[in-house]
Amino acid sequence: MTPPAWRIVVLRLEHRPERDKRLTTHLGLTARAFGAKAFWVSGVPDQKIADALRRICGHWGVQGFEVRMGVSWRDQIRTWKRSQGEVVHLTMYGIHVDDAIAEIRASPRDKLIVVGGPKVPAEVFDLADYNVAVGHQPHSEVAALAVFLDRLFQGSALRELPDDAQFVIEPMRRGKRVRKRQP
Repeated sequence: MTPPAWRIVVLRLEHRPERDKRLTTHLGLTARAFGAKAFWVSGVPDQKIADALRRICGHWGVQGFEVRMGVSWRDQIRTWKRSQGEVVHLTMYGIHVDDAIAEIRASPRDKLIVVGGPKVPAEVFDLADYNVAVGHQPHSEVAALAVFLDRLFQGSALRELPDDAQFVIEPMRRGKRVRKRQP
């Protein structure tokens, strides 16, 4: 199954370089691997994360994957709603993903997926078109993003091999093998 032609952008709220390096990097990696076209980060810009994500895209594909650091979450959400599409905020307080995903998937509009930070401002809940919960227990933003995108794309994004990937993993029962992709 070919994924729908939505433009999916993941917006990470309020990155703190001294505390969030690994989590923010993993959110970017998950966004890329699960079909997003861009990863935007509000809060303090962290060039090391942007460079790492671009380097991974260079090796594993999706070189057009956009990484923006230090954006204003409020401006990005408002601009997105006005001109591009709908906003899906992933939060454990929202409607369960199984009860919301069909409606979200049926919409042809592009999607801005907002994932939390240290304390999500109440305004985010109000600006979102959908407040969606992967579960109603505390859990990782990375887990929520992965589950949501997998449900949105019905698993198809995980089977896609980017056209521009330089390396390919050969699935094996034991061991590991990575090979350079032939043009």
